[in-house]
Amino acid sequence: MPQLLPPEAPPTPPDDPVRAVEIEAGPLRLSGLLALPSGVPPRAVLVALHGGGMRAGYFHGRADPATSMLSLAASCGYAALALDRPGYGSSAAALPDGLPLAEQAGYVLAALESYAREHPVGAGFFVLGHSMGGKLALMTAARDGRDAGGQRLLGVDVSGISDRWAVGSDRLADPVGRRSHRLHWGPLALYPPGTFRMAEPLVGPIPRNELRDVPCWPRTYPSVARDVRVPVRFTFAEHEQWWRSDRWTVEAMTARLASPLVRVDRLACAGHNISLGRTARGYHLGVLAFLEECVARAEAGAP
Repeated sequence: MPQLLPPEAPPTPPDDPVRAVEIEAGPLRLSGLLALPSGVPPRAVLVALHGGGMRAGYFHGRADPATSMLSLAASCGYAALALDRPGYGSSAAALPDGLPLAEQAGYVLAALESYAREHPVGAGFFVLGHSMGGKLALMTAARDGRDAGGQRLLGVDVSGISDRWAVGSDRLADPVGRRSHRLHWGPLALYPPGTFRMAEPLVGPIPRNELRDVPCWPRTYPSVARDVRVPVRFTFAEHEQWWRSDRWTVEAMTARLASPLVRVDRLACAGHNISLGRTARGYHLGVLAFLEECVARAEAGAP
């Protein structure tokens, strides 16, 4: 059973449906944030995975309530669970150096199995990932497709990655350093007032074992993609500066997936940290529209 915890800062308003929880994931306990629909069982569970050096609160922006993915999903009838990935939050003490993304995928699946034992999940789980969390979302779907008896995912929605870097190796050595601030955020006018002050408690160093994975993704992606057998949606921000998103790159990247359905969207007036910007609500509505499509496919028995 998830254990209620004090919220990440600032304090949660009394009418906010989002609450802090801990979820068992094998030998670990992963902290996170959970929002449930009011008075009805969820149609499905949206599981959100944050990027490198962030926390689950990335999906519950406080500068403007309209930026919260978790609140919006709950208001639309879905349960929304944002996890602090292994090596972050409550698992950081047990994993001071973190874990490689491939190992994190097993813990994410274990957390979903634990959640399903205690909560209704509707049509199943749908994984939303940003940046490093987007890589993990795809790795989780790939592992789920390989593991016998795994929890079947409805689909995956990813932002903040492609499979070709747009920056040099010098930037990859310190992806959360001061020189990389502009790459993460883009033009500051893209974000509501107060965003950077309220995001400070969410930002920290990337654990060492995860940091080693950063430059490897272009080599890792093809082997991951061929095992992803659920619908996938990619969103590319107009001001994304870490990754290439030209037509050739995107077509080659999506062609490697074994998915039965692939969607590609582009979001104007958005930077890399897409869920904290002024256009976050439009992006999140797109996520929920894709989730609805995946639920409909599952209910119709589509592969």
